[in-house]
Amino acid sequence: MRNDTLTAIPGLRVGHAVLPNGRSGCTVVLPDDGAVAGVDVRGGAPGTYGTDALNPINLVEAVHGLFFAGGSAFGLSVADGVRDYLVEHKKGFNTAYARVPIVAGAIIFDLAVNDSHRYPDRELGYQACQSASSAPVEEGCAGAGAGATVGKIFGESRAMKAGLGSACIDGARGVKVAALVVVNALGNIVDPSSGRALAGCRESEQGREILDAEAQMEHLPELTGFSQPNATVVGCVAANVRLSKTQLTKVAQMSHDGLARTIYPAHTMLDGDTMFALSCGPLEGIDLTILGALAARATARAVVKAVLEARSLTPYPAASDL
Repeated sequence: MRNDTLTAIPGLRVGHAVLPNGRSGCTVVLPDDGAVAGVDVRGGAPGTYGTDALNPINLVEAVHGLFFAGGSAFGLSVADGVRDYLVEHKKGFNTAYARVPIVAGAIIFDLAVNDSHRYPDRELGYQACQSASSAPVEEGCAGAGAGATVGKIFGESRAMKAGLGSACIDGARGVKVAALVVVNALGNIVDPSSGRALAGCRESEQGREILDAEAQMEHLPELTGFSQPNATVVGCVAANVRLSKTQLTKVAQMSHDGLARTIYPAHTMLDGDTMFALSCGPLEGIDLTILGALAARATARAVVKAVLEARSLTPYPAASDL
């Protein structure tokens, strides 16, 4: 069966780990030999790690580990576990004194779902690395998708369960572009092919009908039901094409179009939407605009799969319940 996920890109492994309560977790992406990377942050409330290193004007070319985690800022400690694993496996930026693993990542706010006061941490990050494989990526409520919800324009009480999705697009000349996205959006999730709402803010706390978020925005002077930012969509795209950091920054930018096609509203002040891009292959001479377009398409498909593969978690129904 065809692998339709991020690990269809040769040289990438993905691993998940989830807290014992099943309400938060982390996901790691491990390039076998490191990967040149770029990043684009568009949300107004980002939680990121190591993104400055990916600026094209800075020294380091490759990342050796990428992570996505729940737990808000607490989840950034997952990076330490990823680094521990990479040190053990002698992966890193070679200096005269030691190999220094370059780790980057981003977190989602899932504290309303996970109120246990235990968050993804160093140990969980290490566990995710141990589980990493090139098998098709487990989707839905796996890893960082464990605590993901969507449809919060009127607060968490009317939200729905979402999760993690991944998709791969095949292009000309053997090109592959894939995406992995953790969908924890403020807005509703829409199928771009039909315009139908798949998951989002419900009409009432007990209801199963999804509000038209676009129509609501036309009449709301301000959002209600928030005590803090409680959203964010994070993820990455990868291609089996040789690209520079500058080129990958553009691919990461264009991948955000996939979020805009499927999430309404996207890139809000309450989301920390962040997309990374990885170069994982030898192909050359592929038009950058084509790669960016494929990245956006793969991202949109991954978002849709994230909600369709999710399962309900009390009190959050999932798309499969509607």
